[in-house]
Amino acid sequence: MYSERDNQSPCQRRGCIEVICGSMFSGKTEELIRRMKRAQFAKQKVEIFKPAIDVRYSDVDVVSHDRTSIPSTPVDSSGNILLLADDVEVVGIDEAQFFDEGLVDVCTQLADRGIRVIVAGLDMDYRGVPFGPMPALMAVAEDVYKVHAICVHCGSLAYVSHRLVQSDKRVLLGETAEYEPICRNCYNRLEKNK
Repeated sequence: MYSERDNQSPCQRRGCIEVICGSMFSGKTEELIRRMKRAQFAKQKVEIFKPAIDVRYSDVDVVSHDRTSIPSTPVDSSGNILLLADDVEVVGIDEAQFFDEGLVDVCTQLADRGIRVIVAGLDMDYRGVPFGPMPALMAVAEDVYKVHAICVHCGSLAYVSHRLVQSDKRVLLGETAEYEPICRNCYNRLEKNK
């Protein structure tokens, strides 16, 4: 597993897929931005994409909850990434859970072309169910890096992004007013008391 101690990605100089996953507020986007900025500093050609529906902090930039940002290209579907990721060495994809299932094939094709693909997204939805293309991406990735938020109720490692508002919609964009990171025990307790 790739760790902060390592100076290089395990994918250095060849195509691969790296997945950064976890709950909301765990630092997934921050880690994606960090890796992309390191690639830029190394003078690698990079391109970062995000789903067009994610306009929480910016219509265009990828922005973490702590307001760190990097320019990106919003796209409506995963297939557009293949069309736009020409002549690059590193591709970043944020909020991967919002993309269609074709994202797995897109990432595989990019990696097969020799491109380093770094994907960040929620591994589970607010109910603790694997989310969108993330499980399949984790299965085909060379490297899976799970980051954790801290449970706001007890201080343990967070397990899921608990929804604070009433809605049965699977995709509901939000921030701290709509979601909180909580551990498995606190999630089970809250679900039992509903």
